[in-house]
Order: sequence, then structure tokens, then C-alpha cells
Amino acid sequence: MKMPNLVLIGFMGTGKTTVGKKLAKALGMRFIDTDHEIERVTGMTVNQIFRKYGEVRFRSEEKAAVRRITREGNHVIATGGGVILDPENVCMLKQSGVVICLSASPEVIYRRLSRKRNRPLLRTENPMEAIISLLEQRQPLYRCADFTIDTSGLGLDEVVAEAVRVYRVRTSEDT
Repeated sequence: MKMPNLVLIGFMGTGKTTVGKKLAKALGMRFIDTDHEIERVTGMTVNQIFRKYGEVRFRSEEKAAVRRITREGNHVIATGGGVILDPENVCMLKQSGVVICLSASPEVIYRRLSRKRNRPLLRTENPMEAIISLLEQRQPLYRCADFTIDTSGLGLDEVVAEAVRVYRVRTSEDT
């Protein structure tokens, strides 16, 4: 039986990939990360796409990846932080399953991302300012989720347990 997907949206650094991998194991589903899918198909890293072709090309690749991935069920899908910028992506993701938004405070996001150098949108003089600005722009768009989990003060297992609970409740309502 084809189960609905469990889709994780949210800002970068909220834990979508880490949580998604563990969620997939817990639910016996396949894990797929839209950024990794883009890299697999294009043979380029997200950073390389941004540097060579810009954000418009990346968003185009992202939409194509979402289209491919949402055709199937039984996936836990971790999306890129900006996937919700395109209403078509949101529509495809919502039609494919349960959408859970992972959130975190700007301070927690900054702390989580400060060790990483692979975030093109944060290559700026003041990354904290960029995080706050992008969060403010995107916050209304993240409201498309069926449910939101604030990961700021939770451990990985707590986030996974809550996401499993939400998924099971939402998918049992549909049957």
C-alpha cells in the first residue's frame, strides 16, 4: 500500500535532514533530501549551482526535484529551506502527504549553522542579520504546514517522536 509522504519544511538549520533520516527509519520509509536529489541529477553541489548559475537556476532544479519526488509515496522528504518560495512546490508537497514545519529560534539556527560553510545565502558580513531577515520573509509561507515543531529546545529523539505522532494522527484521519 502506498503511504502518504511525510514532508519536512522549514528554515535551514532547523534539522530537516537529521530528523528526516531518523524519521524514515522509525516509519520504515525511504528518506530523500531535495538538495541531495538536485546534486545527484545535476552532478553539481548546491553551492556550485548558486555560484555558476545563480538562485533562479537552483530554484528551477528544486521545482523539478519536487515534481519527481512527490510522484511517489512512502518517502520522508527533507526539503531545502526556500522550497516554500514557490507556490507550486507547496501544492505538490501538500498533495503528496503530511507537511511538518521544523522551526527554531534565530539564535539556535545561527549556532547550528556557524560551523557550516556550505550555506550560500548566509555568506554575508552579518549572518545573524541575514537569518532574522530571511526568517521574517519566509515565516508566513511556512504556515502552509499541517503542523509545526519548534526544535530549539528539543533533542533529536523528541522531535522524531513528535513527528511520528503527528504523521500517524494525520494519516489515520485520511482513511
